Amino acid sequence: MNRIDAKFQHLQAAGRKALIPFLTAGDPSLEATVPAMHALVEAGADVIELGVPFSDPMADGPTIQRSSERAIARGAGLGWVLKAVAQFRQRDADTPVVLMGYLNPIEIRGAQRFAADAVAAGVDGVLLVDLPPEEADELRAAFAAAGLALILLASPTTTDARLALLCDGAQGYLYYVSFAGVTGADRLDAGAANDRLHRIRQRAKVPVVAGFGIKDAASAAAMAREAEGVVVGSALVAVLAEAASAEAAAQAAREFLAPLRRALDRHA
Repeated sequence: MNRIDAKFQHLQAAGRKALIPFLTAGDPSLEATVPAMHALVEAGADVIELGVPFSDPMADGPTIQRSSERAIARGAGLGWVLKAVAQFRQRDADTPVVLMGYLNPIEIRGAQRFAADAVAAGVDGVLLVDLPPEEADELRAAFAAAGLALILLASPTTTDARLALLCDGAQGYLYYVSFAGVTGADRLDAGAANDRLHRIRQRAKVPVVAGFGIKDAASAAAMAREAEGVVVGSALVAVLAEAASAEAAAQAAREFLAPLRRALDRHA
């Protein structure tokens, strides 16, 4: 059993919801990434989503776009990201790590080589926002052979036919995009999203988590009513961007995430 499945089984048995923070690898600095990851776990993170910096992050809003630009300028390419995960694994053998990014860097490296390198570094899953599920078979096969989960996305505009495809092919967890738009937008309608989440959970064979628009304890608790976990990204990335050192980034990560953990546990 991989780390993602084990984590969600443990959470379900404990009656708890998953808290999944996203941070961009290499921002606010190369040195801050791994300390911030550890700090997030200490503050209650169940899974870490680590953004692979990309030059054209079409699904991301300005906050994550700028963080990617800064990280790329510092040299945070895919190879560096995998080294950061391996460094994180020196202290943490249990917390699942999911890389979130775009298809191009993987295609350049090659699917089989990437999958082998990612698993060797300690990566558990990959979420590619620009990979249509209808075109994912080859990549899924390469990932499966290496023991790497391909995390899929659903959204409010996903058709019933595509949703059936997603639910049948989902691994690890299914990521539900709470509204049609880019990361960081401030137009979350928790009621509508929860209605959709309820219907998706009835069909999905893996846990369903919600992301986009979750920025604080209140929005996390609201989305966790139906979701089995919540993802917080842009709000955390914005806080980390202000940190002047690795130590400051770690402290900022703890202080940001701890209230969300308490809110999820209160409403479990």
